[in-house]
Amino acid sequence: MVNELLRVEDLRVEFTTRLGVARAVNGVSFSVSEGETVAILGESGSGKSVTAQAIMGILDTPPAQIAGGSVKLLGQELVGLPEKKYRELRGEQIAMIFQDALSALNPVLHVGDQIAEMFRVHRGAGKAAAKEEALAVLRRVGIPGAADRYDSYPHQFSGGMRQRIMIAMMIALKPRVLIADEPTTALDVTVQAQIMDLLQELQEESGMGLILITHDLGVVADVADRISVMYAGRMMEAGPVDDIYGHTANPYTRSLLQSIPTIDTAGGRLPAISGVPPSLLSPPSGCAFHPRCPMAAERCRVGEPPPLIDVAAQHSSRCWFTEEVMTDGGSE
Repeated sequence: MVNELLRVEDLRVEFTTRLGVARAVNGVSFSVSEGETVAILGESGSGKSVTAQAIMGILDTPPAQIAGGSVKLLGQELVGLPEKKYRELRGEQIAMIFQDALSALNPVLHVGDQIAEMFRVHRGAGKAAAKEEALAVLRRVGIPGAADRYDSYPHQFSGGMRQRIMIAMMIALKPRVLIADEPTTALDVTVQAQIMDLLQELQEESGMGLILITHDLGVVADVADRISVMYAGRMMEAGPVDDIYGHTANPYTRSLLQSIPTIDTAGGRLPAISGVPPSLLSPPSGCAFHPRCPMAAERCRVGEPPPLIDVAAQHSSRCWFTEEVMTDGGSE
């Protein structure tokens, strides 16, 4: 039986601003099991990264605060955990790769020393032993001439190599859960593939659970086991990757999938979702996606948003017209 590593239930995160309260994450639930890759998809501002920051306990508070819900790592509740306890878990049990490695790495410290510090702080290793451990991890993530590059600074590496160094730092202590927030942003296609291959290899070796936060549906199709689609802070659809791609149950997910370039669309215009995501300070009534949805009807515009309902085993959707979407794709 596969062990569940992380469970997020009804997570809610709010930002208090001078203009009001923005509900950036509004009732998000999902889980990650051993060796599993769960992708969280959505446009910018959908709440993907805020969800990750809440799980990691690195929200800027204030203005952010967890307004409700539960985050359990290996059965331990993280919401409300004292910062000292959280620091002990970061790196050891859960870690996060950030999308901008140059900003995430300390620019004035040698990259090798930044990795070695993980072993000194968490494992009590001496300087020499920590350096050997750090070199082994650098070699594992494919840094050529690791011994010669140990004393280099982050700016002396290419974008792809910096991302490998960030991965090395985050997997150094073999965490049970790894969150990768847009890990291939700003990298060319070849390097993107190399980074994703590396993450999969590391996952297969250790059995860690991987949360992949991205807007790139092409990457997700190749690596994810399950997908959660977010919009305006809510989960719109969730399910196994084959169900999401082959039996889409939500107009928003369908619109995202239609925007993926294919051989058939080469040279032509790609379908785009009209409009822009709503303000989280004053979201529309009813379904938040209704101002942009080609299927929107009166019931979508008024009252409470539709509930997240099961449409198949482990597959759920938040839409009043789920059945129509699954049956014929709905009207365009």
